Order: sequence, then C-alpha cells, then structure tokens
Amino acid sequence: MIDALFGSKTRVKLLHLFLNNPGQSYFVREITRKIDEQINSVRRELSNMLEVGIITSDSADNKLYYQVNQRYEYYVPLKAIFGDQSIDMKEVSVRPDDASTEKYVTLLADVTGLRLAVLAGVLVRGSTSSVDILLVGNIVPAKLKSLVKDIETSEGREINYCVLSYDEFYYRLSVRDRFITEIINGKNKIIIDKDNVINKE
Repeated sequence: MIDALFGSKTRVKLLHLFLNNPGQSYFVREITRKIDEQINSVRRELSNMLEVGIITSDSADNKLYYQVNQRYEYYVPLKAIFGDQSIDMKEVSVRPDDASTEKYVTLLADVTGLRLAVLAGVLVRGSTSSVDILLVGNIVPAKLKSLVKDIETSEGREINYCVLSYDEFYYRLSVRDRFITEIINGKNKIIIDKDNVINKE
C-alpha cells in the first residue's frame, strides 16, 4: 500500500534506508546490495530524491556518497512514516512556533554564563541559515551538550550550533563579519540578549 502511495517500491526502500540511518553515507553499489534492487532503478530514484532535496550527495575516494538531508523541510514527518522507531509527533516541532520558542527560552535560561542566544535555521520558519542556534558567552561544554541533545530530541533531527565567547562575538559583530551578519540580518529569533547587543526591531 505504501509503495502505491509513494509511486515506487525502490523509493520506499531508499527512504527506509536513509531515514533509519541519519548521518550515514552510502555509495550506489552498496545501496543496491542493501535494498536488493536493480542499479538503474536505484540511480533513477536517487536522482529524483536529490532533486527534491531529501538526500544530499558528496564525493570521496572517486565515489559518490548519498545520505539523508536532515535539514529537509519534511524530514521529521517522513522519518515518522519510514523510521523503525516511533516518533510522538505531538512532542516534535514540525513547524517552529511561539510555543516551541518558549520551550527553548526555558531550557536556555538555566545555562550559566549565557549572554546571547539566537535561533535560526530549522528552528525558525523562513530562515535559510546553516546555523540553528548561536550561543554567546562563557558556557560549560558539558551543560551545552546535554542542552543540545534535549533540543535534538525535541526536533527529531541533528542541530547545528555555534558557541562564541562574548569578546569574539562583539568583535565579529563590530567588523560586520559575514558569518555573524548572515545570522543576525536573516530570519531569526533572539531569545536571550542580556546586554541588549542586538536591537530588536
């Protein structure tokens, strides 16, 4: 039945393989062995999936490797359909909203030394940033790992984050560093700004 819904048995097998192994890369012949399908149909479906954006490709050792794109807009719902582990969709923010933002404010408020927290990327609707959370301050790494793990569990995907000391951030902001400028000038949500460094418009 699911084959009919998604148009191709090979595509269904590929989605199952990729969505159950986030972060894992495969080359074409390895994929054909794993899903037991013909190489031509695998290549055709990989090309379709690349075009849609659900997978990405990268070359290494003269081979083209494919893996699931965890930043794909519908990654979480597709993982709920094809993943072997069940996902409670009520717990997952498929589309970021004010309620999920409040949840992150609560999580981040307890982080000692945190002076600025900016959400972007997959955590803010309409953001194209490759960074999901920018954190500024003197933060204990162990506390941060636990926090990011909580957010990843909530989101159902890996989160890209960046931590900067206050001095480095302030310097990079003052010289209009491209990395910082793209985050600040793009779609974002400033959830903590203890020093009022960024003017909220």
